[in-house]
Amino acid sequence: MPESSSNEIPLRLILMGTGPFAVPSFDKLLRDGNEIALVVTRPQPPVKSRKEILLSPVRSWAAAHGIEIYDPENINDSDAIERIRSIGADLLVVCDYGQILKPETLATTRLGGINLHGSLLPAYRGAAPVQRALLSGDHLTGVSVIHMTPKLDGGPLISVRDTLISDTETAGELEVRLSEIGVDATSEAVDRLRMWDLESSFGVRQDPSKATRAPRLSKAEGEINWDREARMIDCHVRGMQPWPIAFFYISVEGKQEPLRVAVKRVVIGEKLDSKTPPGMIATDEGLRISAKDHWVEILSLQPAGKRDMTAAEFLRGHRLSSHSI
Repeated sequence: MPESSSNEIPLRLILMGTGPFAVPSFDKLLRDGNEIALVVTRPQPPVKSRKEILLSPVRSWAAAHGIEIYDPENINDSDAIERIRSIGADLLVVCDYGQILKPETLATTRLGGINLHGSLLPAYRGAAPVQRALLSGDHLTGVSVIHMTPKLDGGPLISVRDTLISDTETAGELEVRLSEIGVDATSEAVDRLRMWDLESSFGVRQDPSKATRAPRLSKAEGEINWDREARMIDCHVRGMQPWPIAFFYISVEGKQEPLRVAVKRVVIGEKLDSKTPPGMIATDEGLRISAKDHWVEILSLQPAGKRDMTAAEFLRGHRLSSHSI
């Protein structure tokens, strides 16, 4: 049976999402008693092998609940806009979808659209807000639900939740936690929209002077810069998980080229003396590399083409040919 919503007026919704971040909030909107008229998601990628096809999280969720799925290549082309308009929905609910909606698409429903975003807007507008918060060394983050406008993540704020970032959380772990925090924020935003008279202003305007960007990560960004504070290197390692993974190059005997080593976990060690430059390697107590201010101890790593291993396992199988990166 559906759960009782804080307001008994049901809304006819179109849910738009692809990745796992959207699923908890979509599930709550269904349990709240809203009518889910359609789920819009990205097209299924081509099958590259005979292995079982892996459906996206939102597609799997919709199929499990018997909800109609629509997956246009471009949500903003005329056929897609007409399909959305024909549903006669009250509201678009967008999260982790993967396409930017144009004004014509937002105008297909009575109340427009809302979007659940994984940051405290206007900070970190863009595709990688969770990762960018960690990479910046932030202590506080959260989720924001906005009333959508054509400007990327720039609409007025309807509902916000904040949370402290743990000192050990990876971006993947934080993203899962934020997806759960976003459940109540999204439900609250929908409830507030139920009572909107369409005449008055809605939501709290973002301060554009405080806006920052969160573009997608690239593989090249994973390389560790040892000429930084140890805490920022730790944040870098955690922020690059589960993709693209932090890495560095190290010289190993018997190899002409430096070996690429992915780093999965580090801890901050003792403070450096003023004579130790960044990038020095010490193997007397595991594998340690000097940062700008402290030693950084490598706990878990993966040499190129090999499995994950501890630093001790790595050192038993690789004799280093240099004492610096």
